[in-house]
Amino acid sequence: MIRTGISTVALALALAATPALAQTAVKPTPAQADAFVADAEKVLGDFSVPAQQATWINETYITDDTDAIAARFGAESTELQVKYALGAARFATLPGLSYDTKRKLDLLRGGLTLPAPTTPGAANELATIVTRMSSEYGKGRGTLDGKPINGSDIEAAMGTTRDPAKLKEMWVSWHDQVGAPMRKDYARQVVIANQGAKQLGFADTGALWRAGYDMPPDQFAALTDTLWKQVEPLYLALHTYVRWKLNEKYGDAVQPKTGPIRADLLGNMWAQEWGNIYDVVAPKGAGDLGYDVGDLLKARNYDPIKMFKTGEGFYTSLGFRPLPESFWKRSQIVKPADREVICHASAWDIDNKDDLRIKMCTKVNSDDFVTIHHEMGHNFYQRAYNTKPFLYENGANDGFHEAIGDFIALSITPDYLVKIGLLDPAKVPSADKDIGLLLRQAMDKVAFLPFGLLIDKWRWGVFSGAIPESQYEKGWNDLRLKYQGVVPPVARDETKFDPGAKFHVPASVPYTRYFLARLLQFQFYEAACKQAGWTGPLHRCSFYGNKDVGAKLDTMLAMGQSKPWPDALQAFTGSREMSGQAMVDYFAPLKVWLDAQNTGKPSGW
Repeated sequence: MIRTGISTVALALALAATPALAQTAVKPTPAQADAFVADAEKVLGDFSVPAQQATWINETYITDDTDAIAARFGAESTELQVKYALGAARFATLPGLSYDTKRKLDLLRGGLTLPAPTTPGAANELATIVTRMSSEYGKGRGTLDGKPINGSDIEAAMGTTRDPAKLKEMWVSWHDQVGAPMRKDYARQVVIANQGAKQLGFADTGALWRAGYDMPPDQFAALTDTLWKQVEPLYLALHTYVRWKLNEKYGDAVQPKTGPIRADLLGNMWAQEWGNIYDVVAPKGAGDLGYDVGDLLKARNYDPIKMFKTGEGFYTSLGFRPLPESFWKRSQIVKPADREVICHASAWDIDNKDDLRIKMCTKVNSDDFVTIHHEMGHNFYQRAYNTKPFLYENGANDGFHEAIGDFIALSITPDYLVKIGLLDPAKVPSADKDIGLLLRQAMDKVAFLPFGLLIDKWRWGVFSGAIPESQYEKGWNDLRLKYQGVVPPVARDETKFDPGAKFHVPASVPYTRYFLARLLQFQFYEAACKQAGWTGPLHRCSFYGNKDVGAKLDTMLAMGQSKPWPDALQAFTGSREMSGQAMVDYFAPLKVWLDAQNTGKPSGW
């Protein structure tokens, strides 16, 4: 996840500096539009810093006081930001605008996540709700063996526990105690945000979100459906195989041979990634990789700092400068023992230049090793575009920002692990282990795809009214069944609010970016491997140390959001089309193997 320096308070205050433009009846001129944008960017940059600092303090030190400060920033920023977007809209169709002015005006108008209407008090109410939900999530607890357990610990326990009764307890307690209490707040947030979106000329908040991809909202929704259809057969094959293996382990009473999979059995609180249960589904022989990254880290006495230094080392091997010393002084790398924090990993760009940070509650395991490589991708992207005008200091689209670190993490191959001294060269898996390597990757990369898609499909439906408040829970579980083929371990009714048990929902972080990133990362990875001259199996490729790849990557990253995303994609990959084909090609040997394993077994649910 990314936290950029673009702050709502900054956007809002920029409008306050130019009230006359929003009130005058005189037809505006291109020169006025240029001045409006120039003044806005100056104020945006100045005011984004304290806004980011306030949010950082709140997320790393949750108290009633920091909640109040964050809510106050949020209220003022949202209220004024909407006015700014309305002001920018006044110039949007003006003939004679320069490319940069037109693009920046469009970014201002469509850059909001939760707009509030101009009704007095609306912005304050919206900000208070969002802060309250985010903080309650951060302080949330489930139970294990009847004892309270915090968010980061329960996530870890879901990945290692194999007792279905304990898995059910953790799943139910987390969803009931964290998700359900915020249902009323969430419904109110939807009403307020939709009013704000309509004032900006959008049908609803979901349409506003979909407008941020250099194409009409409906066209973008259709693109996500097209991309899903490309990779759906791969997911279905994986689902069929995993269901069979879970049935072998737990029996018909826990996991039947047919139908959907019980969500809490998949090694993750949200069944979004299944890699933690690789030991359950690994095929005999080919499934034994000979190593586990988490075990390698522990055997070599890695601590969280050394894990971070190793992640940084991948980027510097490509020719990028090391992170500034302030990164190591100001980041939250481990969970503080003395206070409540939001443990969900995120990367921050506090001053839009070099005050880069990561907030994690790092544990020495394989998942967090990958997460570090991912989050650092945000930081190196942020620094690459830090010479651009303020409004261009962002990814080509939000999927790009998530994909950069992910495609770097795809290079955590045996070859890379040997080069950094983690894996003994004598223990590199032989070619007959490739199915195991691919299956382990697919358990995270492929398994995630439908979840990455349905989070926002649910929210788009909620914002549009297709999923009314009276059917929040039904709408959620219907989509989970349709796309993921999973069901809750116990019956759920409309007193529940299971979407709220996923951080990005109470925090109002759009999620389609992660679906796009899962596909883009394979496009980036395939392109990098070709540039590096790799000739072996694609999934074994590591471009660690290749400065030619780094130079071309930097060219794309330095563009920021200054051009439509197809331009950025073309700069690195040579293609202007997002596609799932690179992922399909990467996993092609696994798909053949899965189809053979699944012969005679029903597919789907």
